[in-house]
Amino acid sequence: MLAASPACDGHRFCGASMYDSDIVDAGAVALNYLSDLTGVLQRVPREPLAQAISALLDARAHGRRVYVFGNGGSAATASHFVCDLIKTAHVPGFAPFRAFALTDSIPLMTALANDHDYAETFARMLEALVEPHDVVIGISASGNSPNVVDGLLLANRLGARSIALLGFDGGVAMHAASIAVHIPCNHYGLAEDTHSAICHAIAAAVRRTLESERERDLVATLDAAPARA
Repeated sequence: MLAASPACDGHRFCGASMYDSDIVDAGAVALNYLSDLTGVLQRVPREPLAQAISALLDARAHGRRVYVFGNGGSAATASHFVCDLIKTAHVPGFAPFRAFALTDSIPLMTALANDHDYAETFARMLEALVEPHDVVIGISASGNSPNVVDGLLLANRLGARSIALLGFDGGVAMHAASIAVHIPCNHYGLAEDTHSAICHAIAAAVRRTLESERERDLVATLDAAPARA
């Protein structure tokens, strides 16, 4: 088997071919991939993840909007994340997230790409939509997608909070986002899978936080209620 990239600490799939002969044990390949994914998940940085969760909770509490975007598989993750924020993270008694995936507007994306430049798509969309204190989330395995980087930079200029989910060495987006959740792994599939897991983890954390707040409010209400004779 070919040697893996040193940047990925010896993981089999980080920049190396998964085939070392004409006869492949497909089941073993799949299990090796999942084993590598387990290792990559352990690299998720705690502090920026906590900062991202806090930013989203603050945005929801103040009625701010959340915009998410990416290319290819990351575009699918953006749509999935918005679904989870609005539905899975919603707790009765609390206002739901006002979240949007820019990549869901295919007509607008293609119009901007066709008439201007693909690298400008997200920045031009955000220019029309984003307001100060909104949250803007760019997802990019490489961290070097020009339209993702430009979208994050524009968000900063407009006073929004920018968050990036990144892989590889973080790329240019590492320095474009105010919060960078960077997973060091040089394999697109593993980075994208980890980003998807992070989005599920954020939705779970947000929901549990709101449930805890509701439970505390209920206890406080019961404690304040006058005792019955």
